Amino acid sequence: MTKQKTKFKKGAASFYVVAFSTLILVIIVASFAAIIISAVIRASNDDLSQSAYDSALAGIEDAKLAYYTYQRCKERGATARRPVVGSNDGLTCDNIVWYMENDSDNCDMVAHILGRIGTDKSSAETGGVLIQETSVGGGNNNMQQAYTCVKIKMDLEDYRTTLTATNPTRVIRVKLNGTAVADDIESVVITWKETDGEKVRTRFSNINNGQVNFAEIDDVATPPVISVGLVQTSNSFTLTDFDKVTDGTTDRGTVFFVPTNDLEVAKDSSGHPDNYIGISNETGLNTLNAGAFVKSNDRTVKNLPYVVYCNEGGECVVKMNLPKVFDESGNSPERNDDTFAFVASLPYGGPSTDIVLKFYCSAANLCGYVIVDGEKQVANQARLEGVQINIDSTGRANDLYRRVEARLDNPVLPYPLYGLELLGENSGSTELLDKDMAVTSEHSASSYESSLQTLTAK
Repeated sequence: MTKQKTKFKKGAASFYVVAFSTLILVIIVASFAAIIISAVIRASNDDLSQSAYDSALAGIEDAKLAYYTYQRCKERGATARRPVVGSNDGLTCDNIVWYMENDSDNCDMVAHILGRIGTDKSSAETGGVLIQETSVGGGNNNMQQAYTCVKIKMDLEDYRTTLTATNPTRVIRVKLNGTAVADDIESVVITWKETDGEKVRTRFSNINNGQVNFAEIDDVATPPVISVGLVQTSNSFTLTDFDKVTDGTTDRGTVFFVPTNDLEVAKDSSGHPDNYIGISNETGLNTLNAGAFVKSNDRTVKNLPYVVYCNEGGECVVKMNLPKVFDESGNSPERNDDTFAFVASLPYGGPSTDIVLKFYCSAANLCGYVIVDGEKQVANQARLEGVQINIDSTGRANDLYRRVEARLDNPVLPYPLYGLELLGENSGSTELLDKDMAVTSEHSASSYESSLQTLTAK
């Protein structure tokens, strides 16, 4: 009896060891299986997300093509005419103009203009505009990729762009909607913030004897120094007017803004009166007086960069009051709508920086409408027309959706990136240059012959 009990106890111990070992192995295998399944699901979702994003980008590209088609129709003198629903004759230029100018909230506008779906159908019926995956043996779309909604907005409340080391300058030609004219614009608010994540190791420290001193700070991403140039004229002007100032008026000017995170330095004008902006007690913004642009074009006075306080988030905001156009006769001419522009630039070529410009009328009734910014109503903010377009595109892959928003500069308003310098004089003549020059869009020059802007300079 004693030997049998001993054997039984030894067998029970082995059973428990095997049971616990099996349980541990099951847990380990289940954990590995859960990790593998999770990784597969995550990879699948990432693939779907990227595919949906690619579908949205396809919508962006089709929106560009639709907008260029609209511009070509406008150049040919087309006027808006509503398309006939159910017609199989295709869209005319008049129909395309109607879609772009009267039906911008329609998710199917781009698809109709490009003939992706008929005028009697919607993307809801067709499942969106399918993005076909092609291969040698044919095409397939296993993920049901499509863009389901693309909207184009041409009248915008602001101008947005990103300056980079490869494209450090942007010329913004100000074109306003019909309720505001260039002469009504009294001020511009510019906002900028570094976006590429680089750690800029220089930050404004103080000013001594008119000299801007910088201090190195570790692990601080600070906004860059930027320059803002103003170009404006009256309806009648000569090139020599750009070099003149009188009675607080000028046709051009360029100011430089140096960021600081020291609020007391920004408020204290005693140590640096030459480049003091000041923070408005009314708006709480850095405020640049209109005389700063006039001063920057006056070679007889000292010009320095202006100190700008930027918040802890690294965002800088400056309100720039604008001078009147140059006037030597005392007649107070109006600003020309066709020659009103700003030049935003990174003097040191980096880092990548997002810049936003908003334009404000001198009185609310001059802008003609009210822009609602969140819960705040801005009654004197002007709306831009045709300077940029905003494209809002939604893409799909199976049941996952991605939404992309993009800004596109108007290609009909091209500008040169570089200036032309002439040295010396022609023998026996005071004419330095006598050439015809053309500036055109890089997107599709052959399709936009009428958009060429030809200049003759002497």
